[in-house]
Amino acid sequence: MQITRVFDLLTNLEQICPDKPDMLSRRVHGQWIKFSTKEYVNFSHSVARSLLSLGLPKGTKVISITSNRPEWNFIDMGCALANMVHTPIYPTLSADDFLYIFNHSDAEVIFIGNEILYKKIYPVVEQLERKVKVVLIDDCESQYCFKQFLQEGEKNREALEAKITENIANTDKDEFFSLIYTSGTTGRPKGVMLSHYNLVFDSHSHAIRQTYNSSHKMISFLPLCHVYERTMNYEYQELGISIYYAENIGTFASDLADCHADGFCAVPRVLEMMYAKLEAAGHSLKGLKKCIYSSAWKYANHYDNYNKKFFYQLRHSLFDKLVYSKWRANLGGRNLLVGSGGSAIQEKIVRCFNAANFSLNEGYGMTETSPVISVNNPRDGINIFGTVGTVIDDTTLKFADDGEILVKGPHVMLGYYKDPEQTAQIIDSDGFLHTGDIGVLIEGKYLKITDRKKEIFKLSNGKYIAPLALETKLKGSDFIQDCMVVGENQKFPSAIIIPEMNKLIAYAKAENISFTDNDDLLSKEKIQKKLHSEVTASNASLAAHEQIKKEVYINDEWTTANNMLSQTLKLKRAKIYERYKDIIEDIFK
Repeated sequence: MQITRVFDLLTNLEQICPDKPDMLSRRVHGQWIKFSTKEYVNFSHSVARSLLSLGLPKGTKVISITSNRPEWNFIDMGCALANMVHTPIYPTLSADDFLYIFNHSDAEVIFIGNEILYKKIYPVVEQLERKVKVVLIDDCESQYCFKQFLQEGEKNREALEAKITENIANTDKDEFFSLIYTSGTTGRPKGVMLSHYNLVFDSHSHAIRQTYNSSHKMISFLPLCHVYERTMNYEYQELGISIYYAENIGTFASDLADCHADGFCAVPRVLEMMYAKLEAAGHSLKGLKKCIYSSAWKYANHYDNYNKKFFYQLRHSLFDKLVYSKWRANLGGRNLLVGSGGSAIQEKIVRCFNAANFSLNEGYGMTETSPVISVNNPRDGINIFGTVGTVIDDTTLKFADDGEILVKGPHVMLGYYKDPEQTAQIIDSDGFLHTGDIGVLIEGKYLKITDRKKEIFKLSNGKYIAPLALETKLKGSDFIQDCMVVGENQKFPSAIIIPEMNKLIAYAKAENISFTDNDDLLSKEKIQKKLHSEVTASNASLAAHEQIKKEVYINDEWTTANNMLSQTLKLKRAKIYERYKDIIEDIFK
């Protein structure tokens, strides 16, 4: 069937897999709680009836604040059927950001996942001047909960269901359906208005590149409030793929193994952690086993899946039997299909995962484009390293004079909520959205992102520096966990570097370097020389003006909790600069 509105996905599921027993599943205390296709449809209608029973008008904003769970989908589809606007937001926001979004969105209903979140958020709700209905999704004796809310729709069931039928018949595909607040690396988040068709056009565009079907299952752990994971979930529903929600990101690997999923979507930081654990697995081995693991690891990091020479593939088969198959066994035993987005991923990680039959496909997009603009295509089996694949169908892409990527297509947002000026700044009179990203086409069709327009800076000699490209090179070192390149209006670029401490500690022990703690370790001359050699190696392929001339090593961590990273795990450059202002000033003295 043709899917043009979000609730069409329910009708589609009823047609292609009406008897699926595990359409949506959630792990709680080690047990999987499963919902069939029929239960999914029934709960969605129940939420819609209950929302309509409140007497709220079409277009009412309904907020959800919860971790990934089947109920998120019930609320999402319930909003679609009730002709209301779903506004999912991150559970990890500050009280100040919650208050801003509650006020800015004009929300009338707020769903909150659990009691811990409820205690954090309800005091913010009490600051609102208007009355808002708050529903706790978890069962609870002391608060108004989801179970009670669903009973509201049973009081006048027949009339409310008739209203749903009317909505299904009359809802236009281009109607405003979801309000998504960008995570924001600077300033207040902006409310992105997306239509039904924005979302399902985009999800369909990557669904047709998918190689999986209703016989497969995928695990989900990236926040559903982010449009990337959300449209991947829509893709799965279009194809009838079962969706299993991990208990949390910390249990992701064990949940993946337990449900034997066939793949997942991630951001580079998660994949970097997986990569580091795979590398660390060889450290405890000894003798012949260590030698084999080391050889397999080196092979994987340089793996070329296009090399079909007999002896090259023979080595791969041998390493797969001895090493890579063990990796898969620890993660459920399946060949995995993995999507990556949000920021650039290191080439060695893509090669390593592909060697282990974890087919890793990188894509690119933004909230304002619902989100996917381009992605490497699993169906055609082509994965061009360093690129984000080809542009999705029915999308026009062009480049401004300065290299900025401009996009036009059915997935471009309706605009920013209550902000026509910002909308006019990002979408021009010809309907092209200005992404703010700089890029080029490789071989005339594979998109490569080279940097963020706003992050590019100029040295005092007039030369331009693209920090993202330099940071990606630096992070190619096993000894560098994170970094930020600085140097605007200075004579040369520099970098703040967070070393990979576990790797550095192992190096120190091998070199008989004594130390008391991490700070003491970083002060050692031999350690600084080792780290500097890693920077020098990354400089080798750079132009003279791009090379890092000075760097500083810090024992720290950048997270969303300390506000150094956005909710999508991107560097908050202004915050990091402010935190290390004195250190940066010392570099350029």
